[in-house]
Amino acid sequence: MEEPEVKIGLEVHCQVTSLKTKLFCSCPADYRGKQPNTHVCPTCLGLPGSLPVVNKKAVEEAVKVALALNCQVANRIVFYRKNYFYPDLPKNFQISQYDYPVGVNGKVYLDVGGRKKEIRIRRVHLEEDPGKLVYKGSITESPYTLVDYNRAGVALIEIVTEPDLSSPKEARLFLQRLRSILEHLGVFDGSLEGAMRCDSNISVAGGARIEVKNISSFKEVERALTFELLRQRNLMKMGRKIERETRHWDEVRGVTVTLRVKEEEMDYRYFPEPDLVPIELTPEFIDAVKRTLPELPDARKDRLTRQYGIAEAEAAVLVSSKPLADFFEEAASMCKDPVKAAKFVVHTLLGVLNYYGLDLPESKITPSHLAELVNMVEEGVVTEKTAKYMLRDIVVSGRSPRRMVDEEGLQKIADSAVLEEAVERVLEEEKEDVEAAMKDEKVIHHLVGHVLKLTKMRTDPKMVYEMLKERIERLKTSYASA
Repeated sequence: MEEPEVKIGLEVHCQVTSLKTKLFCSCPADYRGKQPNTHVCPTCLGLPGSLPVVNKKAVEEAVKVALALNCQVANRIVFYRKNYFYPDLPKNFQISQYDYPVGVNGKVYLDVGGRKKEIRIRRVHLEEDPGKLVYKGSITESPYTLVDYNRAGVALIEIVTEPDLSSPKEARLFLQRLRSILEHLGVFDGSLEGAMRCDSNISVAGGARIEVKNISSFKEVERALTFELLRQRNLMKMGRKIERETRHWDEVRGVTVTLRVKEEEMDYRYFPEPDLVPIELTPEFIDAVKRTLPELPDARKDRLTRQYGIAEAEAAVLVSSKPLADFFEEAASMCKDPVKAAKFVVHTLLGVLNYYGLDLPESKITPSHLAELVNMVEEGVVTEKTAKYMLRDIVVSGRSPRRMVDEEGLQKIADSAVLEEAVERVLEEEKEDVEAAMKDEKVIHHLVGHVLKLTKMRTDPKMVYEMLKERIERLKTSYASA
């Protein structure tokens, strides 16, 4: 029996981290690490008599995003009041956009299982961020709630998709793609925790749409949607009706919990913000912003394949993160073999970073470290196996590769006599494997591993394999004639 159709739409809120001040006042936009409730003023606290003033740079950045997402950019934008009551909203309304957003009808393409899938963008608009609620432990177990208004009024760009995503994995892939576009635009720093937050709407055919609020990372998006999808399917199997509601993702317990019955748009009582006039976006203004657009991920991927001769699949991985692509390009400029550098980054470095739970900027490896390592492989100073072993250390220690080679004696063994001695020793000590290798040539690879371990990865596996194969053939011949 086929599973019911799944529809997922995302509402992604990205802080415009390129701005120095908030959206409607001159308070600093960088609130991280500051004492709670110290980066506030009468305007962002909504005190009587205060008036908002639009940050022009924020409008320019929102237009950039709309253009990069292939949206139709509006000629006129209007700010609205979105009324609702919540502790993190000091004015009891949020200044957002409704009928006249910055951009509509965009699209982004995902590579899903080797095919291109179009994800439609419903709208791109500007709004102010609420404050931040702080809990002691889990939201459901905390004895109190604290409110920090430092974040209130920070500029957000909200990107709303159509329900074109079909699985939690696709949702994660879309967010990774979106982050890369925003990073390349320079409007958003993806390394800042909490700078991208996501609400998702998910429904299974036959059930109501459920909103899951405030998911803070790509990994958590996939986890939250996977749980919610399973929850809804289980309810349907039990014959229970799925009611429309808003749920909160509890990262600690790994479950979604009911927050409130979902509001309809009419419940927000939208009306134009009386303290802000409509803004005309002239064709000249839009063209001027368009001319400032940098190279975006798709164009960069094509250039990397042409300029450095790397595989398209590896280029796609590199441009999935601007810091990663920048790291590679800087390393490639110092490398004798950029293709090998790309392979090291995609197939080894990312795995090491994942093992340690680090993002690239958090690690201690530099582009010059990688270039030095790749060049030593090309020069025959170390083997590729040794270089991969060294990479695991350099990521956390930041040691110079050449210094590491000198201190630990990791130079590639070039003396054939030394290599032959290691091979003979393995043949002597691993008699069961030798006998198996005479029957099955594949077992020779196991013997190669013994030699590499004995020589601390300082030998060429291909050379070792050829030497072992020759010795095994000689042994087979001698046994046959005996």
